[in-house]
Amino acid sequence: MSAPDTVLSVAILIGLVLLGIAFLLTVYRVIKGPTLPDRVVALDMLVGIVIGFIGVIAIRTGFTLYIDIAISLGLVGFLATVAFARFILARGRDGSSEGAPAAAEAAPAERAGGRAKAKAKAKPAPPAAGKGRKA
Repeated sequence: MSAPDTVLSVAILIGLVLLGIAFLLTVYRVIKGPTLPDRVVALDMLVGIVIGFIGVIAIRTGFTLYIDIAISLGLVGFLATVAFARFILARGRDGSSEGAPAAAEAAPAERAGGRAKAKAKAKPAPPAAGKGRKA
């Protein structure tokens, strides 16, 4: 075994180990992600990691067909991420789950006895620029 072959095999081993660690950490984020967008980003990251695995395997085996598979997976992963993003946007417009943080922010103003609302009503609106003024 020559020196370049040894370097390549060590680099492949290091790459596989690092990709494996990244895969496990990303799976943890998919399972424990606090919000749905966190999980969607983690799923997109999983697609990237799997593409990395396929690339390393393609280098190790020498089959160029794996590169075509990785490109196809990248396109499908991109489309899946866009679909998830549209789903999250539609879900936020319905107010099914995204309304909870807005209600939590409004709660302190309501607990203050309506003082924030009274201040907002008492404040006069500034005059519009260009209306009522002569140059």
